Formats: sequence, C-alpha cells, structure tokens
Amino acid sequence: MEAFSKLTSALFQALETREPTVDLLDSFIDHWKSITNYYIETTDDSRPVKQTEIPWRLKQMLDILVYEEKQHGAEQTGPCIDYLLKHKLLETLCTLGKAQYPPGMVQQVFLFFSRFLSQMQKHLLQLLPVYRPVQKLIGLCALPGSQTEKEEAQFLLVVCSRVKLDPNALTHILEIPDQSQSSSQTSGLLHALLTLTKSQRASVGLKACQSLLTLSGLQGEPWEILSERSHLGALMAGQLRELHSVIPLEGLDSGQLQNWPHTPWSSQFSESSASDHVTNFFSWFDFLDHMMREAPQVLAVKLAQSVHQLWLLEVVEPQLQNTCEQSILLSTSLLCAVVRLVGSSAMLDQLVHFLMMSSPVSLLLLQHCDHISDQISMASLSLVDELLQKPHRDILDALVLTFLKSRGYLSPNALVHEDSHRCNPSPNALLHKDITGDSHRGNPSPNALVLGETHRGNPSPNALVMGDSDRGNPSPNALVMGDSDRGNPCPNALVLGDRHTDESYGDSDGLEEDPFFSDSLFSSAPLPQSSAADAVNSFLCLVPVEVRSAHLLQEGGYESYVHDAHTLVTECRSLSLSCDWPLSLPPHCSEPKVFFEGHLLKVLFDRLGRVLEQPYELNLQLTAVLSRLSSFDHPLLHEYLLNPFLHTHQSTRSMFSVLVRLMGELVQRIQNVPNLPDKLLNARRNLMGLEHSLGTEHVTLLKAVIVLEEFCKELAAITFVKLPLDQQ
Repeated sequence: MEAFSKLTSALFQALETREPTVDLLDSFIDHWKSITNYYIETTDDSRPVKQTEIPWRLKQMLDILVYEEKQHGAEQTGPCIDYLLKHKLLETLCTLGKAQYPPGMVQQVFLFFSRFLSQMQKHLLQLLPVYRPVQKLIGLCALPGSQTEKEEAQFLLVVCSRVKLDPNALTHILEIPDQSQSSSQTSGLLHALLTLTKSQRASVGLKACQSLLTLSGLQGEPWEILSERSHLGALMAGQLRELHSVIPLEGLDSGQLQNWPHTPWSSQFSESSASDHVTNFFSWFDFLDHMMREAPQVLAVKLAQSVHQLWLLEVVEPQLQNTCEQSILLSTSLLCAVVRLVGSSAMLDQLVHFLMMSSPVSLLLLQHCDHISDQISMASLSLVDELLQKPHRDILDALVLTFLKSRGYLSPNALVHEDSHRCNPSPNALLHKDITGDSHRGNPSPNALVLGETHRGNPSPNALVMGDSDRGNPSPNALVMGDSDRGNPCPNALVLGDRHTDESYGDSDGLEEDPFFSDSLFSSAPLPQSSAADAVNSFLCLVPVEVRSAHLLQEGGYESYVHDAHTLVTECRSLSLSCDWPLSLPPHCSEPKVFFEGHLLKVLFDRLGRVLEQPYELNLQLTAVLSRLSSFDHPLLHEYLLNPFLHTHQSTRSMFSVLVRLMGELVQRIQNVPNLPDKLLNARRNLMGLEHSLGTEHVTLLKAVIVLEEFCKELAAITFVKLPLDQQ
C-alpha cells in the first residue's frame, strides 16, 4: 500500500512539473520529432503504420493546431501553424505518404490532410507551403490499383469544399493543362475526380460527383478558369461518349429505350441499384444535366457545347447516317429519351441546334419520319413529338413557322375576301364568321361537300357522334352543334349520300378526275362567313356515317375529348409563353413564290394521306403530332391546320383538304368490306381489350377507320377549346 502511494505521488509530481512548463509549440515539435525519429530508429520495413505511434502523433498535432487557432482567432497566426508552414511539414508528410513507408502511411496522410483542411478556419490553400503539397497529394489520387479510394474521395471533397469557401484558391489547386495537351492526357484534380466516379464503391463515386458539382457551382472568376482554361467540358462529355459506346446494339428493345424513365444520378450509388450499360449512360446524362442547371451560364454553355461536339456530332450523327436500320432505330430512340429527360436550357439549346439547325441531321430526321421501316418512322415521329413538348422557340420556327409566315398557301380569292373582312384580327378570325346564310339555302361552301349522311331529311350525322344526343335528350354540345340537332343537315354533309347510289362510285380511277377531290378544291369563289359551330362541325362531319362506330359501344362524341384537348392546349400555351407570338395573322407576301409547307408538314400530310395502309401504332403517333401542332396558339398554325374554310392556292394542301381526299378514298375502300358495322365493332372492342379475336381480313383498314374517327373528334375538340369563351 505504501509502495502504491509513492507511485501515485510520483505520477502527480511528474504531471505537475511537466505540463505547466511545456507550451503548445514545444508539445507540437515534440510530436513531430517523434514521427521523424521513427524513420531514423526503426529498421522493420514491414510493420504497418497502424501498429506505430504515428497515427496518434498526427492526431495530437492536429488537436494542437485547432486549439491554437481557437485561442488566437482565425485572423492571427499562432506559433504552431507558423512552425508547420516554415518547416514544410505538409511537404514532408506528402513525401512520406508517397513512399508508403511504413505500409499504410499514405492513408494516414490523406486522413491528416482532410482533417487539417476541414477543421482549420483560416484560408490556407492560397499559401505555397499548403497548396504545393496538396497538389502533390492530388497526384496520388485515383491511381490504378489504389487501396485508399475512400480516403482519396474524402480528401478531394474537402479540397473542393475549401475552394468553395475561398474561390480564389482554385487557381492554385487546379492544374491548368498546356494547349497542346488533349483531355485524355490531363491529370490533376478533375481527372482524379472523374476517375473516382467510376469506382465500384458507391460512397466513393458519390463523393466524387459531389466534388464535381461543388466545383462547377463556383461563382466569379473561378468558373472562367473552369470553362476557358480547363478540360472540364471535354472530360465530362468524354465520359458520356464512353458510356454510350458500350451500349449494345443487339438485344436492346427500342421501345424500352425510347421510354426510358428518369434515372437520378445519385441513384446509381445506392447499394440496391442494378447497374447496366443503359442505366449508367442515362445516370451520367442526368448528372451532366444537373451540373449544367447548377453551373453559371457560361460554364453550362461550354459543357453543353462539348457534349454537342464530342457526342452528338462525332458519335450520334454517323449512327443516324448509317445504312444499318438497327443503328438508326436505336440512335433515334435514344435521342427521344434524351430530349424528353433534358432539363437544362444550355443542353436543350445544343440538342435543338443539332436536330433542327444542322442541315444534314434535321433533313435526315424528317426523312426518317417517312422511312420504309415503320419502326424508324414511329421513333422519328416520337422524337418530333418530344421536341414539340420543349419550351424552345426555335423548334416550331425551324419545323413549321418559317415556311408558313409568307402565307403563300392562300389563293388570290382568299386575299380579296380577307381584305374585305379584316374586322377581327384574332387568330380565329376565319372561324368566327357566319356561314349559315348561304350554306343552308342551296349554296354550300366547297367544304360542305364532305362525307356525312346525305339522305334527304335525315338528322345530322353528328347525332350519332354525340352518343347521347337523342332527340329527346340533347347533347351538352347542342350549343356548338348549332341547328344540327333540330333536324337540319350538317353544313358539311351533302354529297356522299347521293354518290353512294351512283354506279360509278366504286371506281377508284375516277377519284383524281372528280373536281370534288381536285387540288383546287378550296380555291374557288370566296366563302361566306362561318360560325364557330361550323368550324367544329366541319371536322365532325368528315367521317362518313356508315363507318362511325363509337356509338356502338356507347362512347361519347367529341365532348369526350374536350378535357384532354383543354389540357393539351394549356400545355402548349405554357410552352410558348416566352415566344412573344403575334396575336393576328401577318400580311400575305405579295411576291410570287411557289409555296412549300416545309419538310415536316409535307411528311405529316403524306403520311396522313396513307393512314388507311399504315399500322395502327404508327397512325396513333402521327395523329398525336398533328394534334399537338394544332394545339399551339400561333395564328399561322391555327389558320393552316384548323381552319376548314381556308382558301388554299391551287395544288396547295391543308390538313383539312388532305382529310377530305382521305375520306373519299375511305368510302371507296369500304365497299369491299362485308358486314362493316360488325367488323368495326369487333375492331374497336379489340383495341379496348374486350375482344381478343379480330380475324385477319381488313384489320389495318378497320383500325385506321377508328383512328380517323377519333382524330376528327379530337380536332373538333381542339378547335372548340381554342375558341374564345363567348364563342363556346
């Protein structure tokens, strides 16, 4: 007991005599000398660093530095930090770590630097004794076969975080490559981070991505360094290109690729995430898109331009020009998903420039909408549809408006008529006139010679379209239908009843010679004024009564499309808010010039004229694009696509005239289909999943008829929704 008391007394005496007399600097130097003495005294090269005092000594040194800074404040420099800077302790530590002696030393060095930079409040990265060893330590990151990825990722994240607090330090940390160096030859911070994003360890990849986002979000002069003097854009786009190159062409479903869901970039780092080549590609694209949204505008543009050059031009364009249909199909499907998923304005600009402004690609894309392969045509039409859903003015300008602005589609008679009725400057001016005066007194408009039921004295064919519009239970659309529910014939339904009994009716060779179906159909005498109801009825009356089948399943008329049409029109209006479109139609260009509707409308009209021969899915995509175009509020689009009373120039098509000719062909073709109502009913039930057996005869024609019936109702609903409230 006495011996124990003496020992305790001796320990207390030692503490009392040592601690008060040894200040922080002496203690700091003592710890450092203990580390250096290890290398002088130890001869065992195989002893791991964790079995030595080095980790504990480094921790004590860091604690002293942090404590000293708290005592002196961040504005003043204490003697310990002065000693560290003057004697280049960080430089020495970096050298010891690079030598990997003792084994595992580099891990301890990474940990010390990470804690030192994160815990010290003073901005130290602009000091030469600090940033030089930091640069050297960055050079030890992301080396092949590295066993310290976790510590490296943490160290680089801390460095980027400190740069965010002190942006001017970026010039000291980022190694600016020579102009002669390519992006593949660069090293340093960016290269190390990009390499670590590919790590098999999720936490490492996540921290590397967070570091890149931290750097790209810097404000002020640093983003100029990143955008102008570094290879950041080339490195990021190169990674996208590399991931795209490993996507297999074989065994990949184009439909799945086209409808690929949003893949958040951070999801790839979750432990449960399944990784494949396509997922990795879209995940990295989302990361690039996120970076461009967060980065300053100049840097975002540089990044997007790099993607444009290194991926779109050098990789995607050759694939679109390839003669291999599988390559074209998958590239187009991939672009569909990319356009749909892109969110940054800088990347959208480059995509639009590539797809719309680049002559070879834009023409090729529109030609592919009418490709011999139905799959390629569908994918190309889907890509156009995706582009139309993006808030970018140049899309509609390049595709349509540039060709319509001269209004060269108008006939001279239409110009005379327009001059005499220029009292309503709205886009719907031609739809707000009153046609009832002449059209019901034996002088119908040329558009009135269409495909309704013309048995004299029968009620309007729209009664069947309306579903519940029995005579005793008027449809809710009675206001729109005008007089059609009161026994008067539809203003557009005059001809096919009489033509139906004509012996020459089934002769398809006479179609082109019939003046009703001539190209100058809408270029005759000026039309009388039309009402809003007639504009809606014109589309409803296009479909012959004998091929209508919606009422057979108690499906509604066009009113069932009004809600969806309102949603579509509202969406299109929101997309065009920044376009500053005119409210009225521009004056007609007086210079004589052959009108060309543009490559897109030409392809769409050509395809629309072949609806009866095309697959059901292709027809759905085609009509979806036309409906979306019709829903935009630009007066030129409204006039050219939704005005059934438009006076077009000879040999010039409008969507309504194409539909008129198509209905004429339809009436001729259905003569060869026995039991047409039953077959249409079975086809409609089959499309609804109610009937599994459809047979093999006339399947394409039957489905096309149903598509046309629904498309005309959709156009009527869009026309109705776009009318001013007082006209509804």
